[in-house]
Amino acid sequence: MLLVPRWVLFSSGCAPVLLIGGWAISAALEGSGYDPVTQTISVLAAYGASGSWVMTGAFLALGVCHLLTAWGLRAAAAAGRVALAGGGVAALAVAMVPAPTSGGSLGHGSVAAVGFTLLALWPVLAATAGSTTPWALRPLPSFAATSVMVAGAVWFLVEMHRHGMAGVAERVVTAMQSLWPFVVVLSCLRHRAVRGERDARLSS
Repeated sequence: MLLVPRWVLFSSGCAPVLLIGGWAISAALEGSGYDPVTQTISVLAAYGASGSWVMTGAFLALGVCHLLTAWGLRAAAAAGRVALAGGGVAALAVAMVPAPTSGGSLGHGSVAAVGFTLLALWPVLAATAGSTTPWALRPLPSFAATSVMVAGAVWFLVEMHRHGMAGVAERVVTAMQSLWPFVVVLSCLRHRAVRGERDARLSS
């Protein structure tokens, strides 16, 4: 049984493309009234936003991508796969509970916070030990990925509190979180290819 089927490369690779493409197109549709430096991505999906349908669709697609990747990434530890799948569900929920046109929303904020947390923790929860483990699933790289994402989330909270570059901070964090599954899948497929070549040499 393949620990990581090749189709997972598609689901994990589409995640960052869809997310970044979604916020770029939505911001263009919103026009000069939207400031990507200080305003969050959620504003683009809010009720009444010109590009809300694009950003909402991007959140939905992102959630499906994470769910599919978690399902197929059998090389990762079960806890990490569950956390990644939970992040996918949170992305779907963010789409279903958009931010209001003005002010805050407890429901939207709570769902977004859960998604941020799960997607930040999944790398370290997915880690497995052993010399046969793909490098992106080894403890040290996994811990480093989680640490960077947690630091990014703290940066985002600080910028939100001081009404600073919240939009920039959120984009950096969410881009990292959407890209890491793709990095892990690439690592797993590369590891499998190298092992296959080594086994073929030994058997010849």
